Amino acid sequence: MERDQLADFLRRRREAIRPAEAGLAESPRRRTAGLRREEVALLAGVSVDYVVRLEQGRSSQPSPQVLGALARALRLSEDERDHLFHLAGHRPPPAEGPARAARAGLVRLLGLVGDTPALVLSDLGEVLAQNRAAVLLMGDCTRFTGDRRYLVFRWFTEPAVSAAHPPEEREENARRLVADLRAVAGRRCGDPEVTGLVARLRAASPDFRRLWSAHEVAIRRADRKTLLHPRVGPLRMDCETLVTPDLGQQLLLFTPADPETRDRLALLRVLDTEPQATGAPTR
Repeated sequence: MERDQLADFLRRRREAIRPAEAGLAESPRRRTAGLRREEVALLAGVSVDYVVRLEQGRSSQPSPQVLGALARALRLSEDERDHLFHLAGHRPPPAEGPARAARAGLVRLLGLVGDTPALVLSDLGEVLAQNRAAVLLMGDCTRFTGDRRYLVFRWFTEPAVSAAHPPEEREENARRLVADLRAVAGRRCGDPEVTGLVARLRAASPDFRRLWSAHEVAIRRADRKTLLHPRVGPLRMDCETLVTPDLGQQLLLFTPADPETRDRLALLRVLDTEPQATGAPTR
């Protein structure tokens, strides 16, 4: 717990917020533009003496419940709230629900990368958006519902998903998926979406239970994998992962790792245009 930093941050946030922003009437006799300590105490449901001790660096460690109340009273942003929790020696609470829509900037990037397969994922591996090249490479992954939205769930419960990779790569791919999920579970500690997904995977897959018990942790970065495409054969792809600052969404880019894969991707694009050229319906 950083008492002096916590005291300074609370004092400066209190002095920076106007009473009207906190839903209080402004009085012409007010000597300062910010809130009074007694107003913060009232809004947060704590004693004035406790607010004074916090701002003077004399308090015991505040509980997460008190910190949440102070964050609401001071109208802190999500970044400011997380900073408050860190200063007090607590893990910040998870964000208010996961983002279910791909960020606009990431969607624009999907259109800018041209023929490079790219997709936007949530931190749990749910495909939120993908470009046409990615659909050709791995199918429309935005159509799934329920637990099938998550790649890690499909990997461990649907044999066809892991069968799309060579046997010698499957164990390593599985380890990476589980290690990434471990990292998410640590960041979103106590989040029911994460704990529920882990519980259902543990119940459904002995392989997942085995890898989960190893407690390996690794955020998904760059890697190389081979995809066994049903139309053009094996594709060796380099996968680059770009994450948003809050690690809530990821942009995955797939580039060919060798000339043969580059030629097969070009063939795949040609095959995609043939039905339109002959007037046949597209898939």
